[in-house]
Amino acid sequence: MTTIRRGRYLRPLQPLPGAAKLAFGFLFFALFVAAWGAATFGGFVSPLFLASPLRMVQEGWSLLTEYNFSYDIAVTIWRVVGGFVLAAIIAVPLGIAMGAWKVVEALLEPFVSFARYLPASAFIPLLILWAGIGETQKLLVIFIGSVFQIILMVAFTVGQTRRDLVEAAYTLGASDLGIVKRVLIPASAPQIAETLRLVLGWAWTYVIVAELIGSSSGIGHMIVDSQAMLNTGQIIFGIIVIGIIGLVSDFLFKAANRRLFPWSLA
Repeated sequence: MTTIRRGRYLRPLQPLPGAAKLAFGFLFFALFVAAWGAATFGGFVSPLFLASPLRMVQEGWSLLTEYNFSYDIAVTIWRVVGGFVLAAIIAVPLGIAMGAWKVVEALLEPFVSFARYLPASAFIPLLILWAGIGETQKLLVIFIGSVFQIILMVAFTVGQTRRDLVEAAYTLGASDLGIVKRVLIPASAPQIAETLRLVLGWAWTYVIVAELIGSSSGIGHMIVDSQAMLNTGQIIFGIIVIGIIGLVSDFLFKAANRRLFPWSLA
């Protein structure tokens, strides 16, 4: 019995209890910080190349108390949310249409598949020419980096809806538009929300790229300034702040999905 109990967590697809999942998550973070501390405090890595955890915390506190870094954080969050919401508003309906109607898929999929391989950062010179170096340019970088990914992923999700549900709805007298509204969208909604959660993580990479060029505020701007001063403590603190915000948004997305789509938990 003891052997089985010890090995049950190693079984493929075996779910973990909530407490055990949390404990394992904290364990990896603790091991990571311990290895980081051993490398820096032990003198294996020069402080010029990698600040210690203690130095990083000190530099982060300095940023927050002396350099108004909280404003940069708020600006970056606004840019991510603005560009991502704009992309979702356009991409989700287009993705649903592509997944539901094959004629729309035949019309749009070649271009969308082509466009999603174009790196958003490559558009920055053009976007600066078209929109300047203000907020519009940064929102458009995030929009371009997110919209085509969302369209294809949503289209695939809708296209994978169970055919027996569609046939049952037709048998009960549903119209073509009714199939989309009452079968395809409700059946796909939980996975569409999961797609948005995943792409939101990608949007954070695009905003930092946008802020590296022609920006006077934001986390990316702070990282560039810190790099010029060889302040690795501030650079690492900025990266960790991005990770924390992303982790919080990820948990909020998951909680919202469970609340909005309880049938997906069955």
